[in-house]
Amino acid sequence: MDTPKNSISFLIALFACSLSSFAQSNNDIMVSGSLDLIKTNYSSFLDKGQMGLEGNYFVVRHFTASAGVELWTKEKSSFMMGMRWYPYDHVFVRFRGLIGTNDVSLGGGWVKPINDLWNFEALGDFYVADTEFAIRAGLSYVIKSK
Repeated sequence: MDTPKNSISFLIALFACSLSSFAQSNNDIMVSGSLDLIKTNYSSFLDKGQMGLEGNYFVVRHFTASAGVELWTKEKSSFMMGMRWYPYDHVFVRFRGLIGTNDVSLGGGWVKPINDLWNFEALGDFYVADTEFAIRAGLSYVIKSK
């Protein structure tokens, strides 16, 4: 016979497992926004800012096609096209072309699900033409296809 302590332990374990489950599947759309926390070309704190707004379409469970915009406070903004590949559920590698600043960024990130629809993201990007590196954080929202 199950005791109340065992039932509570089981529910806590089940809840903890559900927090780490991966939310995306084929044909889902993920909309995200992120801000640079630090970038190698920053000369002083809050001198300038950069943010990205991005939409990702999950072609298959571990691969997305993405498009969005990169906005800078002191530089030209760019349209962005790229892709993400998830070798593991919570880790991704990304490649983006920035049209407007004529640059390419190579990066990666880590995703921590908050719930079934919201994720926290920590990202790092290397901008090839500018030879700059940025660390950013953001949130993403998953629009389920089913």
